[in-house]
Amino acid sequence: MSRTAVVQHAQRIHAAIESDEAARSALVASWRRSSTLYHLDPAEGQPPSRLTDSELRQARQRIEPLIRASQASLDRLYSAVGGIGCCVLLADRDGVPVERRGAPADDRLFNDWGLWTGSVWSEEAEGTNGIGTCLVEQRALTIHRDQHFHTRNTLLSCTTAPIYDHEGNLAAALDVSSCRADLTEGFVNLISIAVGDAVRKIEAENFRLAFPRARIVLAPGGERAPNALVAVDSDDLVIGATRSARQILGITREALQKPLPASDLLGIGNAATSDLAQAERAVLQRAVMKAGGNVSAAAQDLGISRATLHRKLARFGIRRVR
Repeated sequence: MSRTAVVQHAQRIHAAIESDEAARSALVASWRRSSTLYHLDPAEGQPPSRLTDSELRQARQRIEPLIRASQASLDRLYSAVGGIGCCVLLADRDGVPVERRGAPADDRLFNDWGLWTGSVWSEEAEGTNGIGTCLVEQRALTIHRDQHFHTRNTLLSCTTAPIYDHEGNLAAALDVSSCRADLTEGFVNLISIAVGDAVRKIEAENFRLAFPRARIVLAPGGERAPNALVAVDSDDLVIGATRSARQILGITREALQKPLPASDLLGIGNAATSDLAQAERAVLQRAVMKAGGNVSAAAQDLGISRATLHRKLARFGIRRVR
């Protein structure tokens, strides 16, 4: 990139920072953080710093369950975007990619750009960028070309979304990056949709793996938030909830630290949750019919105790076949 282009980009950023745009623009607010909070220079030309092999192994170990849960979704996402010259990065909450998908033919190019495992893409280190800014603002976003803070990153287009773990904590970010000059707005929008879909699948799979013996149910109102999942154990007690479910149901961390019947938390019987009650009733009816009315066999098939199934049958007024 020419020296003139570097200077012009830096001047544009400084002019925006000194104006009142930061109050109206999330992008300019990020530029201001990059300059005033992190003391970064948009004209600085060094590539992203990188972790040592040992540091990268430790970073991977810290989110190993999430990495396992993400494998299939990363593969599917790459199959959707890899053909248009993009790579897929799964970064930890510190902005370090710990898992990657990309075409071997592009490896050298992406490695030179720092789009590689072990590179540090936190906003504190790199200024405004897809991964770092997504993690700071905890929202899905695209940082396209000259929206990046550092001039050396202005050939990149990065679409990123946050990933929350089974306890509702920010755990990672999923990013699709490209350095294609002809990446259109339409393609960027499609990439954004694909990234969002992959994040939902990763969060759901990670939640299921975190509660392998629990029933996973969709919280009331979950049609608006497909990841509003609740884990219920064999005693009909809520033992976990995703971030979306906690927001919809008003579940606090403290509430999950003591026994809480699913019927109380989910409000079965209220108009707002009648769909969930009907769905559970249908599941119980099918299990009893499949077992020919044998409660013990139905309970075993459902993965709950016989006593719990008896309580549920009584609550819903379901009669055994025999």
